[in-house]
Amino acid sequence: MPKKQKPIETPKGMGDILPEDQKYWRYVLKKAETLLDYYGFERIDTSLLELSDLYLRAASQGVAIVEKEMFSLRIKPEENLSMKTDNRVSVARAYIENGMTSKPHPVKLFYVSPVFRNQDVQPGIHRQFHQLGVETIGDNSEIIDAELIFLAHKLLDNIGIDDYFVHINSVGDTSCKSTYGRALRDYYKSKLKKLCLNCRNNYKTNTLRILACKTKECQEINKEVPQFVDYLSDDCRLHFKHVLEFLDETKVPYILNPLLIRNRDYYNRTVFEFMPEQNITDSLSLVAGGRYDKLVETLGGAKTPAAGWSMGLDRVISLLKERNINVPDSRSKPKIFLVQLGEMAKRKSLVLFDNFRKAGIDAKSSLGRDSIKSQLRIAHRLGVKFALIYGQKEALDGTIILREMYTGIQETIPVEKILDEIKKRLKN
Repeated sequence: MPKKQKPIETPKGMGDILPEDQKYWRYVLKKAETLLDYYGFERIDTSLLELSDLYLRAASQGVAIVEKEMFSLRIKPEENLSMKTDNRVSVARAYIENGMTSKPHPVKLFYVSPVFRNQDVQPGIHRQFHQLGVETIGDNSEIIDAELIFLAHKLLDNIGIDDYFVHINSVGDTSCKSTYGRALRDYYKSKLKKLCLNCRNNYKTNTLRILACKTKECQEINKEVPQFVDYLSDDCRLHFKHVLEFLDETKVPYILNPLLIRNRDYYNRTVFEFMPEQNITDSLSLVAGGRYDKLVETLGGAKTPAAGWSMGLDRVISLLKERNINVPDSRSKPKIFLVQLGEMAKRKSLVLFDNFRKAGIDAKSSLGRDSIKSQLRIAHRLGVKFALIYGQKEALDGTIILREMYTGIQETIPVEKILDEIKKRLKN
């Protein structure tokens, strides 16, 4: 007797979206699409595979980090591909490649897409996750930053999540980062031995990343760290001031977070994260983003300001389920159930069932079942108004039995008239 084989499971950090969870995804995406359409955003879908050089070029100082987290494969010696690791970078590539520079600006795009990162799997952190994101390309105004934050605020509220704060900071421009970086190195110089090993390495390569460290020792040291806003240029400081004034006007709840820098080097000026008051796990944002005025230029396009954010759909949906927030199922409810019995009835049921679809009448059936009783139980569970019973005798006679599920009253009707009869009864 052959040995029973062990079932193959999904790879670590990947997952399935099961049928019972689909209503949450439909609910969130319907809310999002309605809101984004009103604000003038158009959907874009980019390739799941990109040339690896795309993400490496966008990484700037963080090449080693990005390279480590990419799932890459070599098709030919000169062709290295990677699974999508950053939706924003893919959108920027599509903007350049498809001549969107000739479109009226700003170009407002949104996407719904999985992302793949080779990272340590922890609660709330996976190797495959899904993002809903928006990008406004071609406008450097402060009000764009505020509009994007306000848009995320309204979307979360519409979904039913309202206990969060927007953590916000400014990381200035290249000059500001250079000045602030020197101040940070001076601050950490006498504290190097107390920093974790990773932060001691970052001290030499990218001091800003120490601010994002989650170890207890480094977080304690960061409590007294110099604040970025004190090292902003006059232009960057004014930009940030205006963003905050717009947010004050919209009543978006925000917290100034001097340690917030985001995890991609292409960000400049405004950065933000939406953090729930009661986190699913520590330090996991629901929405995060900011301004990235040099990314398009870095990827080979013209100098183009841009800003955007991405929402972690898996995290948002986990929060909805965790809090037992009532999510209606947006699918239409069936009005009739087609019960069939016998080979001839089954054959004719295929065409009959499709006629109801063409007429726009929601119907359900269970063609593989042979028991009328079991099929009627399904019809009752679905809450349909009418069951149509189509047996061997009815198929031969050209008739069908119409049963009112609530009263149990039945009558026999010619099959060619059943469509009109159902329409009339549903209308009444």
